[in-house]
Amino acid sequence: MIQNVKAQCCIKRYLKVKLDYQEKQLGSGILRIIRAYGNECIQISQNFFRLVFPYTEMKKTDSTLLLESEKLNRDQVTPQVTPQIEKLLIMLPSEMTREELQDLMQLKDRKSFSEVYLKPALEAGLIEMTIPDRPNSRLQKYRLTEKGKVAISEG
Repeated sequence: MIQNVKAQCCIKRYLKVKLDYQEKQLGSGILRIIRAYGNECIQISQNFFRLVFPYTEMKKTDSTLLLESEKLNRDQVTPQVTPQIEKLLIMLPSEMTREELQDLMQLKDRKSFSEVYLKPALEAGLIEMTIPDRPNSRLQKYRLTEKGKVAISEG
């Protein structure tokens, strides 16, 4: 019985020293981790320390599934129209080549124009290619879709 009490006192003292060391040397974040996961998650040696977190797989609840499905539906109904895409839609009165559009918008970098303006507008279905079978054709032009016309009138 006495040995058990002594052992418990030694363990408590060791844990207090260990916690004091951790707070002074490692910061208060370690204490929060220990409170959340217990003392078993931290392993300290003379030259380093290691945090070992238990792996728990989160299960999706009905409410998170519902929120995700609402977000998917909302994203499908209303495409993301950035200010750049809106500017492109406004500047595209009829069929135009990439070069014509780029000149009209006073943009120099072809790659940036394609990535920031054309690709997102095409993916959102706001504009379409006049020759969709040949996207790299020198005769390729772009025009507004019905969806693009609606986006302009709403914007």
